[in-house]
Amino acid sequence: MAGVTFSAGCFRRLCALVTVLGAVQLLLALVYILYTKETLSFMPFINMALLNITRLPENRSMDNMPSETVTYTPSASMEKSLICPETPPHLVGPLSINFTHPISLEAVQKNNPDVEEGGHWRPRDCIARQKVAIIIPFRDRESHLRYWLHYLHPILQRQQQEYGVYVINQYGETTFNRGKLSNVGFVEAKKQFDYECFVFSDVDIVPMDDRNFYKCYSQPRHLSVALDKFEFQLPYAQIFGGVTAMSLEQFTKINGYPNNYWGWGGEDDDVYQRLSMRGMSISRPDSQTGRCRMIKHQRDTHNELNPKRLDNLRHTRQTINSDGLNSLQYRIVSVEKNPLYTNVTVDIGRP
Repeated sequence: MAGVTFSAGCFRRLCALVTVLGAVQLLLALVYILYTKETLSFMPFINMALLNITRLPENRSMDNMPSETVTYTPSASMEKSLICPETPPHLVGPLSINFTHPISLEAVQKNNPDVEEGGHWRPRDCIARQKVAIIIPFRDRESHLRYWLHYLHPILQRQQQEYGVYVINQYGETTFNRGKLSNVGFVEAKKQFDYECFVFSDVDIVPMDDRNFYKCYSQPRHLSVALDKFEFQLPYAQIFGGVTAMSLEQFTKINGYPNNYWGWGGEDDDVYQRLSMRGMSISRPDSQTGRCRMIKHQRDTHNELNPKRLDNLRHTRQTINSDGLNSLQYRIVSVEKNPLYTNVTVDIGRP
């Protein structure tokens, strides 16, 4: 009897052990399945592009086999879902713009905490459709710059573009040259990021509608089409000044801006001719969406009307291939990455 009792007890313990081992095996199998490539494809909330899974090769024995790394690659549909929508969800439309109350850089910085050093920003919840460099030819316009930063940073963020702001500050007291400063901005911005689009903006112009996208299109874009200065009318059909956008390909195709326009006027009309010569046309927003305000000011010292502008314009066909990006010469004085913008002070010489 004692021997029978002992055998039955052993049998019960053996059954219990087999049950536990079976449960452990089932649990291990479940964990394995959950971490295979096939199951992960149903978990879009995980950033698959960053996830590497190590597992054994299929159809091989698990004994003495080295593991291999399987990297999950998101499907085209998943990548597409991460791109920012064509119509950003937080646009406001028409805006109230005024220049009556002084603005401090500290206040602008406080209101834009996500802007990275140097004035760079990118959406956090999606991938921007373009990388845009904003180029501002500049000298002695600090109060205007504060207004521009105050209004444009929130606008650009609602438009969900990845962007950087570059203030190209002309060194010294020589005659102002907007075209040459624009070329410098293009070259220097490219050193920072792989920008695809370049917006050239006067510091005293602010859009009145955030649906006026600061980005590039299939054709060069004139953004400031309806200024309050001109009673919200286009002054003439060939105008391409104020705020304009050109892609990397478009800008290099025309050899950039001319460098030989010293003083006010002419360089924007020269660019219009260059674009036309290279088979491009100007695109514009409608006159309502393209409304902008300009800060009223007196003409700057050393930015008098360019007396040679009309003669230069008559020779654009001869100068397009020799005067521009390929002949640009300048000396960098300093590059400062401020909280809201990158300040590039540059000596561009004299007439």
